[in-house]
Amino acid sequence: MLHNRRILLGITGSIAAYKSALLARELQRRGAEVRVVMTPVATEFITPLTLATLTGHRVYSDFTEDKNKGLWTNHVELGLWADVFLIAPATAQTLSSMVAGAGDNFLLAVHLSSRCPVIVAPAMDLDMFQHPATQENLGALRSREISIIEPDSGPLASGLDGKGRMAEPNDIADALDSWFADRSPLQGKRVLVTAGPTHEPIDAVRFIGNRSSGKMGYALAAAFAKAGATVKLITGPTQLTPPANVQEVVHVQTAQEMFDEAIASFEKVDIAVATAAVADARPINPSENKLRKNELPDAISLEPTPDTLAAFGANKHSGQFVVGFALETDEGRGSAQEKLKRKKADMIVLNTTADQGAGFGTDTNKVTIFEKDGKTHNFELKSKAEVAQDIVDTVMNSLQP
Repeated sequence: MLHNRRILLGITGSIAAYKSALLARELQRRGAEVRVVMTPVATEFITPLTLATLTGHRVYSDFTEDKNKGLWTNHVELGLWADVFLIAPATAQTLSSMVAGAGDNFLLAVHLSSRCPVIVAPAMDLDMFQHPATQENLGALRSREISIIEPDSGPLASGLDGKGRMAEPNDIADALDSWFADRSPLQGKRVLVTAGPTHEPIDAVRFIGNRSSGKMGYALAAAFAKAGATVKLITGPTQLTPPANVQEVVHVQTAQEMFDEAIASFEKVDIAVATAAVADARPINPSENKLRKNELPDAISLEPTPDTLAAFGANKHSGQFVVGFALETDEGRGSAQEKLKRKKADMIVLNTTADQGAGFGTDTNKVTIFEKDGKTHNFELKSKAEVAQDIVDTVMNSLQP
């Protein structure tokens, strides 16, 4: 859930500030863009240079960029840029100042002008944390819908042992991940994903199929589940292990089996994603037994397989969202846009084998997403997990009112 999130990390004057460097790296590792605001006292515990180097952005700690030239730092822009303002560590002094509405340092001014949600991770000594004033301040912040990441218990800088140490960076990142998931437009949504190839039997051992590995569909199922959706994955034959966070997995072999299972589930879902590379044709009269070499026919009569994506588009009701895929061997943009209209989908994801590293059997993909309202989104070559997140992000943006 932290992929592509913009997180403003506020650091205040606590010994726990040393953990903020690790926290910034962990948030970035999970795909977030991080910028840092510090109080003047925080710079005595960890240098702005360290955090600027880790995040790749300048660190903000003063109202002026250049006092000699009279250049000022726009604290309002930071609060508008961020998806969330995370203050970690948050000292007792900072919590008190936030409750009072003080703005006597740059971080507090950003807090007052911020339009994004605010989350604090307190860090202080045991008795300071337990003091009625601190507890009242935390209660006041909660009443203003500021989320609190509870501190841990353990050895403290004073030598005491108890509750007050800032939560560990991984735990804060997990809490932030859950916080975004709880507010995701996909929270509680039911998603159906088809994945992999289908095998259409010629006889008991031979089949017509394609080179699909199922990796893109499995990555999408995992990404939708991580975003808070309840996911059903219908998969053709693959060598993959289904994602652990997917609630239901159904294995099928043929296009007809995939169609029947998908249509039976379609009415109950909010989003349907037809990622599977379904075989377009099947033998009309497959043999139940293995055909010997001298028994193989000179020609195999074929008939079309059922079209799952077209059925989704034809039968979708108000509020349902349908995503299809178009695999081409050329540039493919015109074909994908035509398919979007013909299949009555809400979104088509184009990938082409003309792009090196894209298509079947790879761990990477390069896609272009077309929406029915005319919007087009072009993405560079990425891992299929990253591509899946881009697709999920685009779906979430489309579902936003």
